[in-house]
Amino acid sequence: MSSFNINPINLMHTLTMALDLAVDGVSMHQQRTAVICRYLAEEIGIGAAEQQSLLGAALMHDIGAAPYYEERRLLLDPSRGCDEEFVFRHAEEGYRLLLNLGCLSHAAEAVRYHHDHWTGGNPSGLSGTNIPLASRIIHVADRAEILLRKHCLDPDRCGPVCADLLKETPVSLEPSLVDALMACSKRECFWLDMTNNTYIAGFHNKMDWGHTPFTARDLLDVAGLYSIIIDRTSRFTATHSRSVSRVAALLADAYGFSKHEVYQVRVAGLLHDLGKLSVPNSILEKPGKLEADETRVMRQHTYYTYRILEQIEQMENVACWAAYHHETLDGSGYPFHIRGDQLPLGSRIMAVADIFVALSENRPYRKAMDADEAEKILRGMVRADKISGRVTGMIMDLRDKATDIVRDSDIQMLEAFGAAS
Repeated sequence: MSSFNINPINLMHTLTMALDLAVDGVSMHQQRTAVICRYLAEEIGIGAAEQQSLLGAALMHDIGAAPYYEERRLLLDPSRGCDEEFVFRHAEEGYRLLLNLGCLSHAAEAVRYHHDHWTGGNPSGLSGTNIPLASRIIHVADRAEILLRKHCLDPDRCGPVCADLLKETPVSLEPSLVDALMACSKRECFWLDMTNNTYIAGFHNKMDWGHTPFTARDLLDVAGLYSIIIDRTSRFTATHSRSVSRVAALLADAYGFSKHEVYQVRVAGLLHDLGKLSVPNSILEKPGKLEADETRVMRQHTYYTYRILEQIEQMENVACWAAYHHETLDGSGYPFHIRGDQLPLGSRIMAVADIFVALSENRPYRKAMDADEAEKILRGMVRADKISGRVTGMIMDLRDKATDIVRDSDIQMLEAFGAAS
């Protein structure tokens, strides 16, 4: 099977950027929390192997809240209560997402308990040292980062941050870990690192896990995890990324792409809407026409998809094929306004697959269209020089198979929701 020689911590760090996406950019919460975790780990003498496992979990600790824009915003609110239900809910959801994902499963337990209170009263029933050490460290680091944000990450405001943390000890946070943080806070470098976005962005480069051969299956598993998160952002797109991935792979195979390239197309399809984590759910699910400001926010998602994926080694094709799906042949698309022959075939395939699947799905503003209706719209876009006529002809030749893919995804979704209810 095809493999990709990728640094696992770089992959984790890069996709972590998607968890920190906000309407005004990247919040860096996961990354700053990981930096604080490293300071704490060194202060209390944790070994290198345990540190790397801890930092991996810290980079993923809010993954359970990723589909819920408003919930992510509330998690960064320093005034929110530590006992609010969603705080524990997203930790449990993160655990479930990571548990069976081989290359990231080591982070599952630490994520599950990272909001448990030191003195107990937790849904888990755990307290004190029965809570995993990594979870206790992430809890302190998470609260510290949020309180630092409250004080504008100003080194001169370290006193209020420390005072706020002390108020939460020993009910919520482990006293000895708060003491360790206080010791770290006496070093100027700690505060300077927190305010240095260049250091934060490159922090993961200091974690040397080497380059591990990821099989195509491994990458598909990771991409599949993120597609679940992406598609959960709206009840109208519960299977969209998976359907686009399969339809695009169908087209790529018909065009004679190699097996390795078809795997890349599948990954690109699963991640093509990764940047939508920057868009509020209220915009994603709006039943009417978007206002100009809302359209601007919606259109930024492909930019973030590209900027995130371009940082992963050997994923250059995936980044272009995924992120260019709203570019058009006449150059009027977005966000890069690439035109004509500059658009790779993989991107043209992704664009047609995305439109076909979207037209075949129910949306907040219309019912799903049948294949004939979808073909009329696609042919019209070809005449307007928006999408490839050859790729459109290919999907029409394969329309029955493509329609079955969308239908099968809908059935799987209904069965999953039925089993969960």
